[in-house]
Order: sequence, then structure tokens, then C-alpha cells
Amino acid sequence: MLYSKVMPSVCISHKEDVDGICSAALVKAAFDISKVVLVDYANLISRLDKVADTLDKIEHLFICDLGLSKKNEQKFAELLHRIVSTGAEVIYIDHHDISKETLQALKKADVTLVRTIEECTSIQVYTKYKKKLPEHAAFFAAMGALTDYMENKPLASSTVSRFDRQFLMLESTALSYMISANQHDDAFLIKMVETLAKMKYPHDIKGGFDMAEKFAKKVANAVESIRESVVKLDNLAHAASSVDLSSSMVVNFVLGSSGKPAAMVYKLKDDLKSYVVSIRGSADCKVHLGRLTNDITSELGGGGGGHDRAAGAVIPKANLQKFIETLNKKINQ
Repeated sequence: MLYSKVMPSVCISHKEDVDGICSAALVKAAFDISKVVLVDYANLISRLDKVADTLDKIEHLFICDLGLSKKNEQKFAELLHRIVSTGAEVIYIDHHDISKETLQALKKADVTLVRTIEECTSIQVYTKYKKKLPEHAAFFAAMGALTDYMENKPLASSTVSRFDRQFLMLESTALSYMISANQHDDAFLIKMVETLAKMKYPHDIKGGFDMAEKFAKKVANAVESIRESVVKLDNLAHAASSVDLSSSMVVNFVLGSSGKPAAMVYKLKDDLKSYVVSIRGSADCKVHLGRLTNDITSELGGGGGGHDRAAGAVIPKANLQKFIETLNKKINQ
């Protein structure tokens, strides 16, 4: 199918990690994208609703690396149906677990689905559109796979192995820290996508490595500050965080030092009267954390999901302890 330049094409992608940023960059490199919108899970629906309202007509809408929860999947399907009904083609590229009912609703709405839970989103974008991309674009897909802990998947493994591993790790880790350091600066994140879409390396981002170095020190200090507060249960280690960092930046340190199959770090968000939670699992974790998190949060008035060894959630303040107890019980059942 030929993509016209007459009407706008939009890409909505995940703003919080390398997989989402690189997915947006690859889509922008492959197509004439007039607008990139970067969102997190909490504001996905509101931003998607705004895109549907403010643009007279969207020719193509790409949605990348944005998983759903039972709390928002129906609204998501309804919004995409509404956008498709205007004559737009909607392409949803993702690797998070979603229900069969939602998949059926999206297919019924004529949404083009490019998805498997077996490969990260940037690998899927590259594989789907590599004929439209320069050969070097594989590097950006490899960065997404490496930082999403999915580099051992079949397509990702062959892609990652094409590059010097140390250089790939340096660039992808620096990019991850740049992204995290600028979560409150959407303009900078958009410029980052534009730079990567030109097939430039993360080290080409002006001042990027200095940002990464400062952020690494911030992470190290944060880890040290919560070390003594880690609680170890049978299957789960958990800790509260009051530092100015996302929970996802410190949860892997808790996992590594705890020796437990899974770890969880949570931070209170006062305006939501809820905790924002990040969960990670080791190779000893035998359950699909994204699916389990989605199930538990839907029963507790929150929302969440993810993939097999990484998940995120928003949990009402009053239900945090119940969530911890249930998660610990169900891991490795």
C-alpha cells in the first residue's frame, strides 16, 4: 500500500523506555510522519482521544509499544473504531498481553495488528518495514530488544548478534538514561526521536551522554537510599520509593540484591491517590507478570499489565497491601 503525503500521518508511542522511543524513530524513518505523540500508560487514552478530536482526518495512525489493561482496553478499542470510521488506517504494533475479546474488537474495527508477545515492539517495527528502512536501522531495533530484556527472542537474537555487543550496550544504556532523565520534557524526547529517525546514534544527541552520567549517579544514590527498606516475602521483595525517580529505574536493583523470583517498587502519586508500581521478574519467576498484574489490579480498582518479566500498575492507595499479598501468593503457583 502506498502512503500519501496529502493527509497527516501520526505515530503515538511509549515515552518511558528505549523500545517505545526507538519504535517511534523507526516508524518516522520509514514513513512520512507529520506528528509524533509520546505518552505513558496513564495518559494513553486521554491523548488518543485528543488526537481523534483535534485532527480533521488522519490518514495513518501508528500506535507503538503501548499495552492495555482491563480498565482501558474497551475505551481503546472504541477510540480506534472511531478513528478508522473516518477513513484512517490504524496500525497497532505491540508486544504486551491483551485479552482475546479486545483482539477480536480491534480486528472487527479493521485495525491492522502487528503484534506478538515473543518480540519487543521495535523488533516488530523493523521486521515489518525493513524494506522501507536503511540497513543500519536494525541497530535501533536491537537497542529496544536489549533494554526490554528480550534480546534472546528469535528475531531479536539474530538482530542483536549483528552488532558489537559492547557498543550496543553502551549506546542503548545511555539512551535509556537520557529518556528517563527527560520524562518531563516532551519537546526534548521528540527531538530525540527525530535525531534517531535520521539514523544517528544516541551519542550524537547533544549533551546526551552528560545527561546519562548524571542520571546514573542519581540512580545509584536512590538505590542506596531504599536498600534498608526492602521487605522480603516468600516470592517477592518490595520497597517504597520517595526519590525523584520512576520506580522502574530502581526495581531491577531490588530484584538483583533480593534473591527472590520477583521484585516490586512503588511510589505514591498524590494527585491520583494511588501508587505507581513497577515489577520485575528473574528467570526463576514462572508466571507471566504482565498478565498476572492485569488480573489482580482489575479486581482492586486499578490498572496494569506488561510482558512476562516486567509489568507496571497503578493501584489505589487503600489496596496496596492487598496487591502485595496477592502478588506474592500467586507468583510461582
